[in-house]
Amino acid sequence: MDYTEVKISINPYSEQYAEIITALLAEIGFDSFAEFDKGLLAYIPNQKYNKEVLSQTISELTLDSDISYTSSAIKSMNWNEEWEKNFSPISIGEHCYIRAPFHEPKSGFKVEIVIEPKMAFGTGHHETTWLVTNELFNINLKGKKLLDMGCGTGILAIAAEKLGAKHITAIDNDTWAYKNAKENIAANSCNNVNVILGDASSINSTYDIILANINLNILLADMGGYIKSLEHNGLLIMSGILVSDIETLKTAAERHGLTFIESKTRNKWALVITQKTVKNK
Repeated sequence: MDYTEVKISINPYSEQYAEIITALLAEIGFDSFAEFDKGLLAYIPNQKYNKEVLSQTISELTLDSDISYTSSAIKSMNWNEEWEKNFSPISIGEHCYIRAPFHEPKSGFKVEIVIEPKMAFGTGHHETTWLVTNELFNINLKGKKLLDMGCGTGILAIAAEKLGAKHITAIDNDTWAYKNAKENIAANSCNNVNVILGDASSINSTYDIILANINLNILLADMGGYIKSLEHNGLLIMSGILVSDIETLKTAAERHGLTFIESKTRNKWALVITQKTVKNK
């Protein structure tokens, strides 16, 4: 697959601004990011790259730094090899150890997950994936029916099965993520996860727990559909948002009749936990 690399300069540089720009670019199709000393490198498949949309996204930023960018085409390369150069194991508290197949196992964790580090979100390194994975250890998943929306590599679905969930659906609209999730689920010997290539319109069942680690715009657009598919007293756990978006998401959730439980944060990224306490009419 051929990619376009966009080099974004932030002057003066701010890690917070880099995170904001990352979130916005993810919403328009960019699927991999790397920081350098004065900015951000962002990558997008050529067929998804739209210069006009990128220019508009950058021009609408209201930050106290000068933002500029250049773009260049990158020929197809061995992305696995590129990931291996920079991919390191990660621990989620004392509960979970996430590693690639080329890393050695590590004892002392309740759950170990092996993820092939391809070009898909969800390796555990991003704060939102860390937040949601960590939250799964605070929930009784035994025998529960769970939906992982925007599953990326499948890491949340894998963790859910290892923690006792029995019926798991994982959905992503990206073909590469869909294939990678299926590979990772098989590699972790998971038997209770059904992976679907699609979006919220592909939901065809009801669930005790819905995980949606996506982005603010999609969460707001699809929240109504999530709620219809959530059992009474079920949990809707949403992430992929910045701390500054918590109130927006909370207000929308309460407008839909959900009960706000709490929010949690990690390095300016956030997770919002809500519950469906009103039965469908």
